[in-house]
Amino acid sequence: MKKDHAPRIEALQDLRQPVLPNDTMAEAGRKVLLGEFITMLQREAGSRTGEYIEDVHIMRVSTRRMRSAFRVLKSYYKPKAARPFKRDLRQIATALGTVRDLDVLLLDLERFKGGLDDAGQEALAQVIAQLDERRNAARDGLNTLFDSKAYRQFIKRFANFVTQPGEGTTTVKLNSPIPYQVRHILPVLVSERLASVRAYEAVLAEGDVDVDTLHALRIEFKRLRYTVSLFDEVLGSTIKDFITELKAVQDHLGRLNDIANARHRLDLLLDDLDTENAGVLNTYLAALEAEAPDLVAQFPEVWARFNSRKVQERLSSALLMLR
Repeated sequence: MKKDHAPRIEALQDLRQPVLPNDTMAEAGRKVLLGEFITMLQREAGSRTGEYIEDVHIMRVSTRRMRSAFRVLKSYYKPKAARPFKRDLRQIATALGTVRDLDVLLLDLERFKGGLDDAGQEALAQVIAQLDERRNAARDGLNTLFDSKAYRQFIKRFANFVTQPGEGTTTVKLNSPIPYQVRHILPVLVSERLASVRAYEAVLAEGDVDVDTLHALRIEFKRLRYTVSLFDEVLGSTIKDFITELKAVQDHLGRLNDIANARHRLDLLLDDLDTENAGVLNTYLAALEAEAPDLVAQFPEVWARFNSRKVQERLSSALLMLR
């Protein structure tokens, strides 16, 4: 049964306020969480139907950004207040992720099918149909979650949390010499995230980097991107260009992750297929295996661009807006 969150979304939108440099980190985080929460609710209806597959993707990203916000701001919220929300968001993200991974795989298989002969297309169509059934089952599970009492309670509790200043925050002594405002803290947080990315430079310089290392680096890039994206309102115009560069790196590394996910899901499916269908699926897997080394080989060029003075100056200029 579809739940209509439209009135709630409209009420929440009326409460949105921009993040300001002199906000406390806790209240800036609350503003960020409110914005992501609204986006999540706006995409729920589309995630239910699957009519536009980007709804699931955008809703999943919003849950991830909220979880990232809690991770970044863990010092500013009481653990007892934040812990249940992090748990609920993880559960929602997992259900969305199951559907999203199958969406990506099915799109890739449809593209691959176009290059096959008639027999290959027919065989792959049968594989696609089986995976589509799995996606439908995953969407049924997602909708069951959306219709659950626990989800409705989460929506109610979280809406209260993101709209009540001071709710669940740790005590901050205002007008003290201890840093607590966005303009004081954010440059440090961004620098720490950037350092976690740049720390891979020594590993990459050795060459022969494996896929697992690049997967770990992808996660660090994602955390850096989430940190600057969450607070882009106070970081000036050049942060948009820097985020674009981050996205380019993530897309490159994300393709490697998509390939790994496809291998895992299709390996589980192979045992259930007849010889002809298994053969065309192995052809697809072989194409993936051929693509992965090229992505790894091309990464040094992607990495060099990100570390260029031009790209790094965009971040530096953005942080100067916090003076």
